Amino acid sequence: MTIKGQVVVPSKIRQKYGMKPGTEVAFVEQQGKLFLQPLNKKYFKTLAGVCGTKGEMLASLMEDKKPEREL
Repeated sequence: MTIKGQVVVPSKIRQKYGMKPGTEVAFVEQQGKLFLQPLNKKYFKTLAGVCGTKGEMLASLMEDKKPEREL
């Protein structure tokens, strides 16, 4: 970890999980462990139906994030 708190993700892991420059990530703490979760399309698809909206919430979120992906 750098002085600025930046963490380097090894290239093999970035490739395996489709992480590219600009990919947003979340640090998730569970049972005293810290996990890095890429917030990509695959992750959001796993959440489809959780709120009982039949995918409408995912579609709305993907539409909201479209301008960011185009950058």
